[in-house]
Amino acid sequence: MASDDLLAELRAAVGDQHVLTGERVRETATHSQGYVPGATVLVRPRDTAEVATILRACHARGQFVVPQGGLTGLVEGTVSHENELLLSVERLNRIEDVDVAGRTMRVGAGLKLQHAQEEADRNGLMFPLDLGARGSCTIGGNVSTNAGGLRVLRYGMTRNLVLGLEAVLADGTVLSSLNRVLKNNAGYDLKQLFIGTEGTLGVVTRVDLKLVARPSSAATALVACRNFEDLVALLSWVDAQLAGQLSAFEAMWPEFYELATTPPAARSPILPHGQGIYALVESLGVNADEDQERLERILSTALERELIVDAAIAKSDSERQAFWAVREDVFQVRRLGFNCSYDVSLPIRNMPAYLQVVNQTLRRDFPEAVIVVFGHIADGNLHIVVVPNKSGEAVHAQVDLAVYEPLRSVDGSISAEHGIGLERRMHLGISRTPEEISTMRLLKRALDPKGILNPGKVFS
Repeated sequence: MASDDLLAELRAAVGDQHVLTGERVRETATHSQGYVPGATVLVRPRDTAEVATILRACHARGQFVVPQGGLTGLVEGTVSHENELLLSVERLNRIEDVDVAGRTMRVGAGLKLQHAQEEADRNGLMFPLDLGARGSCTIGGNVSTNAGGLRVLRYGMTRNLVLGLEAVLADGTVLSSLNRVLKNNAGYDLKQLFIGTEGTLGVVTRVDLKLVARPSSAATALVACRNFEDLVALLSWVDAQLAGQLSAFEAMWPEFYELATTPPAARSPILPHGQGIYALVESLGVNADEDQERLERILSTALERELIVDAAIAKSDSERQAFWAVREDVFQVRRLGFNCSYDVSLPIRNMPAYLQVVNQTLRRDFPEAVIVVFGHIADGNLHIVVVPNKSGEAVHAQVDLAVYEPLRSVDGSISAEHGIGLERRMHLGISRTPEEISTMRLLKRALDPKGILNPGKVFS
């Protein structure tokens, strides 16, 4: 619990109504995954200067601070305890500037991703980062976790879409690395210190985003393949034929597809159940008729080559949205009970053997387990959800080992896009060498010598 003198200083800095305490913190800051905040104080600054004032006051007293965005993360990155203070960026939500000619947009860290997308669209451009939580997650959270999402194949991770940013260090120092140009090799690229580091090195307050030309058409199909090998061959074929227009290639193993298209799920199967694997394919282009015809022609040839066994092509935007609704309905798994969720990455060629080892281990230890797999595939990312039909921390730890340990031998990552947080820090050594972790700790000590920022996250 923050001291009375700290509370007084915080109220003087941001106003009484923006320093929440007690039950109001629980009401405001309960996570979308159900995590209830342990912290009993939440502060809502309106700009970088107020963030700096807050951190200076906390640094002087050694007060732990947990930065908070849209509360949609999946690795306990914003979990707080009673001796910690929550710093929400929700009021840092301004769109400061859109440069249409330069294709950039400067925004506050609290801006919702969907609002950034909509503003870009109003200006005839596109901010290509996209994920299912677009309506709730914030740009600051996306930056802090280096979010991936549905278009990484074509546009890259969040890191590829950030030109510059402003962040406040633990002691209140404002580090402005705002930048609107694509080419800037003037010394160290300091913005990288805050992208993907989960608020442990500084609090991001403003961001310069890279925009791209807005596509005028989208051609979308749902296909079924006999097996994973055919799916990979299909990916290579479609990617080559679309010549750079392929923007999404989302795989769904049968268990996932059936969950998302079987009651109580709201939608019926677009393709029949019972196939080896399914994929959602989308290209973004400039001519709706030509792009649709091209995708139809490519898939027709794929059918002749027996790379696919069935396909449905969206004929309208509503059909396209219905296709995507199947892929994005990842929460159907929750109705099955206690589950363990993972997002791993590894080379595509190693995926079948890796999944075989994971399945064998889980079936041995949890014979009644439900194992659901889906993923972005083309960028090496698999999402795995395990319902072990048992619960508890020991069960979760055992499932963790079954999923993570086989990644060692294939140079895989325990986190493709969600981060480390509290949940995965014990397994960081699977994907990072001791020397890398030592260097991470060195950076942490240099920028946050008292260890007040998001304590315990990434590594203890």
